[in-house]
Amino acid sequence: MTHINFSVAALDCPDPLELANFYARLTGLEVEPLGDFPPGDVTWIELLSDGGPTIGFQKVPAFVAPTWPEGPVPQQLHLDFDVDDLDASEAVALSLGASKPDFQPGETFRVFLDPVGHPFCLVLED
Repeated sequence: MTHINFSVAALDCPDPLELANFYARLTGLEVEPLGDFPPGDVTWIELLSDGGPTIGFQKVPAFVAPTWPEGPVPQQLHLDFDVDDLDASEAVALSLGASKPDFQPGETFRVFLDPVGHPFCLVLED
């Protein structure tokens, strides 16, 4: 049987390097090195992981942010991050440029929007 391994979840965005830096600060992962590649020419970049799945960021010049929780542009995908303290993690996310929508559907997780509007959740670890 063929083995298919999940490796990257990619987010469309207007500026891959900027959004990668947001998620790097949020997660503590590093952005892959650019080497001699000019930052303004980046159309795809990933966070470095320790062999597990990672997040990629793909430039889409006509990017339209999802509307959450409903609206004309469905979210289609969101990321979950496990945390041990929701309040402290919320403060970090907000200080990095995330926003918190009024609608919060659960008690053990909180929904945020990254700087370009992608929903993501901070989920209290069991």
